[in-house]
Amino acid sequence: MLLTAEYISPLGKLTLAAEGGALKGLWIEGQKYFGAGYELVPGEDGALAAARGWLDAYFRGERPPAAELRLAPEGTEFRRAVWELLLEIPYGETSTYGALADELSARRGARCPARAVGGAVGHNPISIVIPCHRVLGAGGSLTGYAGGVERKSWLLRHEASPA
Repeated sequence: MLLTAEYISPLGKLTLAAEGGALKGLWIEGQKYFGAGYELVPGEDGALAAARGWLDAYFRGERPPAAELRLAPEGTEFRRAVWELLLEIPYGETSTYGALADELSARRGARCPARAVGGAVGHNPISIVIPCHRVLGAGGSLTGYAGGVERKSWLLRHEASPA
């Protein structure tokens, strides 16, 4: 059971989820994999308050570091490794599924296909904070965002603007 709170953003309603002082989910309304199979119960947790503050700063055009939040996304070891890579993509920059696969392959000493990386990116349970929107398809195409390509485009434009 995760405690949840709503946050109204320029992208629409966001649902924040936390447990034990750690943020475990942040989903955009209508997002694919919304809730990730958790039992979601309205409540309050220090992580929810921290996430709201982080989002306030983000939507004001600031660039708050994800490290300000205690993140605890649940997933396989592989998915968590991909999500860690996403956290390394700086504001205003992008990467590709192929580049992430190459980097992860180098770090793990074993081939990681871009398609597997794409699956992990798509199942990121903490949207916006873990910046899966900064990952593009080959040639820079705007593909695959669980919250919708229009929202991905909005987030990239928002981050490209100076604060």
